[in-house]
Formats: sequence, structure tokens, C-alpha cells
Amino acid sequence: MGILGRFDTKGSSERIGGAVKLFTLLLAVTVPVSACSSPGSQAATSPSSKSIQSPPKGPQTSATSASSASPAGSPIAVVGSFGVLMTPISAPTYTVSLIGIDGKVVSSAQAGSPTTVTCGGTAAAVLPLPISTSNSRVYYLDTAGVVHFLGPTGDTGRATTVPVGSQRRSTFSVSPNDKRIAVVVNDFTSGGAATRLYVEDLQGGTNHADIFSETGSFGLWPIGWHGSSLVVAKVPTCTQGGGFGCCGPLEFHLIDPATAVRSLTIGGTDCIISGPPTPGGVLCETAAVDGKVFDWNGGLRKQMPIGFQRLIYLSPDGQRLATSDSGTTTLLYETQTLKMAACGWIDDTHVFAGSDGQGQPGVGDTATGTVAPVAAMGTCAGRIPGGL
Repeated sequence: MGILGRFDTKGSSERIGGAVKLFTLLLAVTVPVSACSSPGSQAATSPSSKSIQSPPKGPQTSATSASSASPAGSPIAVVGSFGVLMTPISAPTYTVSLIGIDGKVVSSAQAGSPTTVTCGGTAAAVLPLPISTSNSRVYYLDTAGVVHFLGPTGDTGRATTVPVGSQRRSTFSVSPNDKRIAVVVNDFTSGGAATRLYVEDLQGGTNHADIFSETGSFGLWPIGWHGSSLVVAKVPTCTQGGGFGCCGPLEFHLIDPATAVRSLTIGGTDCIISGPPTPGGVLCETAAVDGKVFDWNGGLRKQMPIGFQRLIYLSPDGQRLATSDSGTTTLLYETQTLKMAACGWIDDTHVFAGSDGQGQPGVGDTATGTVAPVAAMGTCAGRIPGGL
């Protein structure tokens, strides 16, 4: 899973700011050196069972040594919950680390950073972090389009490959049981992107289904899986940045992974998505600056005033809200604060912070108020277990 936070850039300076923060657990906006242009006004097409051309198998690069993936094997059973940190993809390589609720780094791995893509060289391509989590592993993308995995016990390997190219980037989400993978292939141009969505078996690419395509200024991110359903986000394909909610998910759609038929929409212009989705639901913010938490049946779980537009992290059980400012994390409508800039939850009582915040990366215990330092760098990039 993996969303308001850092703009990871390649070929330009890195930008972080309160007004332009997007999902730390999801977002990596590739910004070209030249000035960005704003996205067009074309309406997004709802997912449907539209037939699309089968995407090419394997990466579209000259790297032959990584052109095929070895079998992923059976995942090792995981006990407990873990946070994921990843360093910026602005460097030639990036590091993925798994941390426990005690702050200890249990495993880490490194990969070549995905190739920079832009919208015709003049606008920023809006992309999620190249990360997905199942209930037992974190999956991460390399330069050649190989999807690798890492488990809390240190088990590593190659899972599959996805299409990549000079202006092509694939984003993906692996099912909680490590059986299926949903892949969105984006081919970026100055007018936006051509988007294709397919779902197949993680091992071997069997049971392949092309289920959706569209072209224009809006596209999709595969966000995660809720039960047997796939969660995708409607997003702008390109952006000039700026403003709360400018450059990340506009809506979350719950769809059938075989047909792309949509059964639920959360978010929209009347309620801006704030923070990554969790098993407990999704939080969005209204123009009246109220926070609303919706469950995966579309029911309104709670509504509360939040004072001003800001990033709010919803706990996995959907019951607690955390927000950070000036190096302090506050649990809304509770008395607890922690001296850390949290960017996500590991479980229902532990939040974690990365090096993109103010201060030392760490894990905060919301029951005791203590913070355990983490000996790893990076931004929050998800949690294990990864199901929604």
C-alpha cells in the first residue's frame, strides 16, 4: 500500500512544503528542470471492462540481466506489524527498510531507482512511490522494471517484471496473499498519459486480464486490495504542484479486479482525500474543514471538525487520527503528543517517522508517549500487513 509528503525528484531540486505536501506513503512526483504546466480539464473515465491491448511482458530497456524474474516462492509467515521506510528515488539507487514497533531495523535491501519520466519535458508526472506491501512482504521496483520482494526475516528475491521505458512507468499493487498483482502502465506525453490497467498472477503472469484503458489528463494508481476487490485512485497525470490536495488521489474506487466494474467511490471535489487509506477506511476533508471517515462499504464512520486543511493519518482500525506539525505528532481528540514528525501508522498504537520530517526517524508508542529511534533513513512508504 503505500501516500501528503515528499516530492521525490530527479534532475531537479527536491521540494518539500506544507502547502504542497502529498501522500508520503504514496507519492513521488517527477519534476522536470523546465517549468511545469497544469493538467487539462478532461474528465476522468470511470473504470469499465473496456478491452485494451495486452501490455508487453518484461521491461523495455537495454538491461538484459534483469529481463526476467525468478520465482517468488512461498512467503514466510509474518507475526506482528512492520513499517516501511524508503530513501528518495532522486539518487541512482534507493534503500527499502522494514522496521519493527520497537524501532529496530529488521531487514533492508537496495535497488536501482526507476528512470525519470515527465509530461513531455515540461510538466511533472504524478506517480506513487514504487512500493507495494502484502501481508508478508514489501515489493519494490528497480530501473529495469523488475519487481523485487523483501520480508521481515530478510528473505529476498524477484517476483515479476512490469513494463518500463523512457517515458513509460508502471505502478503496481500486490494482493495481501501474494497471489495477484495489479499493474497500471502509464505512457506520459505533454498531453497527459495513456493509462492501461491489467491484473495477473504474481508468479508467471498467468490468468492475465486487461481490464481498463484511458488517455488524457487523469489516470489511475493501484492502491491496494480490500478483500477480493482492488482499490484504485483517480489522479491527475501531470501537475504544476501547489495547494492542498493538488497532486495526489482525488478519489478512491473499489473495483472488481476481473472486470474493473466499480462498486464504491470515496472522495471527490466535495471531500478532498487526506492521508493514505487503511483497513479501517479513508479520511477526507470538506470545504467546511470537517474530517469524514468512510469505511469500505461507503458508510460514514465519523465526522469531526479539524480546524484547517492538513494531512491526517488514520490508524489501521479507523479509530484514531494523527497529525504532525513542527516536529510534534498530535493524536486528535486525545491528550497524547509525541516528539516526532509521524508520517504513518505501523499498528493501532504505534506511529512512525522518517528522515523527511523534522528530527530523528523513529517509532512512537501512543500508549506511553515514548519514541524509539530508528537507524534507517527514508520516508514512510507503507506497512506490513498491507491489506486494506
